[in-house]
Amino acid sequence: MFDLTHPLSDETPVYPGDPPVRVSPAATHETDGYRVTDFRANSHAGTHVDAPAHLLADGRTLDDYPVERFVSDARVVDCTGLGAGDAIRAADLPDADCDSLLLHTGWDAHWGTPEYDDHPHLSRDAARWCADRGYDVGFDTAGPDPTGAESFPAHRILLRADCLLVENLTGLGALPERVRLTALPLALVGADGAPVRAVAERVDGEASD
Repeated sequence: MFDLTHPLSDETPVYPGDPPVRVSPAATHETDGYRVTDFRANSHAGTHVDAPAHLLADGRTLDDYPVERFVSDARVVDCTGLGAGDAIRAADLPDADCDSLLLHTGWDAHWGTPEYDDHPHLSRDAARWCADRGYDVGFDTAGPDPTGAESFPAHRILLRADCLLVENLTGLGALPERVRLTALPLALVGADGAPVRAVAERVDGEASD
């Protein structure tokens, strides 16, 4: 099994303008005889899933989906040839028999640095291509649009098509081409997104590189 999740801590980077992650003691063994942690995070902190409600006023929230929607047969797509700010085109994507595409850019190597914000992104034609096929999409970047984009066009195209987006993944380079992806969000009521623990399992017959 492969863990594709960035750990959450006070050092976790967040999208520009979002509230920071805070992890601090609320009770300690020394003072209280037990330990409790005060954990605070925004709904798009760390490795997380976007629901349509993130950008669409009438969009579905995470609790509108059955839990099995967050388990999918996924295809890993090698996008490591792209550089800072480059666009992933529809021609770069396979027409695969799967539920989800995992776009491996290798940009998780820049997690926690200024370079992370200048990540490869989906072009509009690539977003429409995924939306037309109903693919959920996973990213080892901050998401399908350039960081700081004003209208988030790729987000909107995908979310309008009811495609879920898993963002800020890590470790996609260790995966075989086909995996079973599990990205279970916190069971938040009415959530536009939530942190996930994302893991992948080898599909029978698939060997790692």
